[in-house]
Amino acid sequence: MGRLSGDELLHKAGVFGLPAVPVSVAAARRNVRELLSEWGISRETCDNAVLVTSELVTNALTHTESDLIVCRLRTAGDLIHLEVEDQNRSRTLPARRQPKPDDQGGRGLLLVGMLSSDWGVRDAPQGTGRIVWAELPTEAVEAVEATEAAMSPAVPEPRDGSADAHAADPSWT
Repeated sequence: MGRLSGDELLHKAGVFGLPAVPVSVAAARRNVRELLSEWGISRETCDNAVLVTSELVTNALTHTESDLIVCRLRTAGDLIHLEVEDQNRSRTLPARRQPKPDDQGGRGLLLVGMLSSDWGVRDAPQGTGRIVWAELPTEAVEAVEATEAAMSPAVPEPRDGSADAHAADPSWT
């Protein structure tokens, strides 16, 4: 299958809803992999997007007490934009942590930050939930630069204006 140009990628989008149950994580991974493969995205970039989706869906299931999770995937030029919307039945906001070596969890958003060129949190437009999003470059070479930038010890503020996202409950992973 041939790769799509930036102009062709601009028009690609997919949306799917999943029940907020543990088996939905695998369904989300499968759906993202199928969509990106259809769009001609490289295997490495697809693997990164699948991992990011897995982490975002897992966090939504673990921390929000939602009944439904909505995943959105679209391309814009040389970026893949992933969104996971939950029903925001939690007062905590997602925040990247610096887990200790023996910690069982706390690495989810660290991985998201390493694989994404940017990520953040915003309220859903109708006020019915929260959207955690991430952007990944479609070229794996660019992902290496994003990974190096994400490994810095400082926690950057999301670029979507949600500066309070990092004053969150440390239980988010």
